[in-house]
Amino acid sequence: MIKSESSQSIDEAAADWVARRDRADLTQEEEAAFQHWLMGDVRRPGALLRAQAVFLRSEAAGALGNRYDPADFQIEAKADISAPQVSRRRLLMAGSGMAAAVIVGGLGFGLLMPQAYATERGERRLVRLEDGSSIFLNTDTRVSVRYAGGARIVDLVKGEAFFTVAPDAKRPFTVEAGEDRISTGGASFCVRLLEDRPARILVDEGQVSATAAAGHNVLLRAGTRLDMALDSPGRARPVSISAEEIIRDLAWRDGKIAFQGETLAQAAEAFARYGDPSIEIRDEALRQEQVTGLFAANDPVGFSKAIASLFGAHLVRQGSSIVLSRPAA
Repeated sequence: MIKSESSQSIDEAAADWVARRDRADLTQEEEAAFQHWLMGDVRRPGALLRAQAVFLRSEAAGALGNRYDPADFQIEAKADISAPQVSRRRLLMAGSGMAAAVIVGGLGFGLLMPQAYATERGERRLVRLEDGSSIFLNTDTRVSVRYAGGARIVDLVKGEAFFTVAPDAKRPFTVEAGEDRISTGGASFCVRLLEDRPARILVDEGQVSATAAAGHNVLLRAGTRLDMALDSPGRARPVSISAEEIIRDLAWRDGKIAFQGETLAQAAEAFARYGDPSIEIRDEALRQEQVTGLFAANDPVGFSKAIASLFGAHLVRQGSSIVLSRPAA
């Protein structure tokens, strides 16, 4: 039985190859050995990219001198992992500028009007709701939360959010994503709603019921994913996915982007969601090259440098864009 190579040993070998390639040009024999190593395992290209990115970052740190401290240059973290301060957000009230709950005279209970939460590009935010549930907002996301008629309702206006729903059989929790509705009595799931794309639902724990505009209903259990069809909701079917795929899809919660065989064109599109500079790939063959690995969502420059090194591409900064191209053979 052949023993599988560990991820740690792959990472160590990748770091060694990066260091060797930096010290001097590889001989013909060494280059052949490098290519043989690189193609020997699907995990190795991603490990090489990560090692290259770390190397480039350390080079930049060295150029700043011995007193360089990365913390001095970091932008204040935008992820809000505490309970939101109501005074910092406006409560949306129909026909009124007031920011308060309306107390119904003599009945002793409040009608909580919709509360809006949002993130800008590059931001993440954790919102804790009064019922014990929470919403983790990804980049460029907007939601509106309201409680009405014994129901908990969240309108996902745009973006992506991970919902951890406190169990309450008497008050169903419903996410409205465009014309689709996702309901549960208690589950952990993610909903993505991007422009000109069908809503994507991923269930991590528990189960949810997804209902399309046409009335078609689908039950999703833990470990399944569903893309609601734009043209024919009746054809949408959930797909079982592995634990590794779930981790990759939810890597954004840790500020990462995970790729597993996506093209560079798709990778550039993914980075564009998180902020500038954008990545522009002008060579069609280069756009179709595949990439595997885990990368910082806020570091398109480091990613582009690693890609340029791996695929022999030229990198040029033009305004708010990074242009990657490969010289003609």
